[in-house]
Amino acid sequence: MRILFDDGVVRDVRYIPGQATGSLVSPLDDPEYFAQVQVDTDAGTVVWPNGLDLAPEVLHGDYEPDNSLGFRDITPDRQSA
Repeated sequence: MRILFDDGVVRDVRYIPGQATGSLVSPLDDPEYFAQVQVDTDAGTVVWPNGLDLAPEVLHGDYEPDNSLGFRDITPDRQSA
């Protein structure tokens, strides 16, 4: 998914099914459920109907996550060799 921030930063993030487990993450393995993602403007991040939200500062690229939950930053200028 492509995420556009108010400050002009653009991040491309890919979810890799099966990389993480847990009751909040496992539903994302279903493409139809994953597609239900929405922007929560109050929280300033993306959310799914089950309450899963992603840390906006990690999505923005300010910090590395402690646990990627199966998400990978694939923004071309941020890919590691």
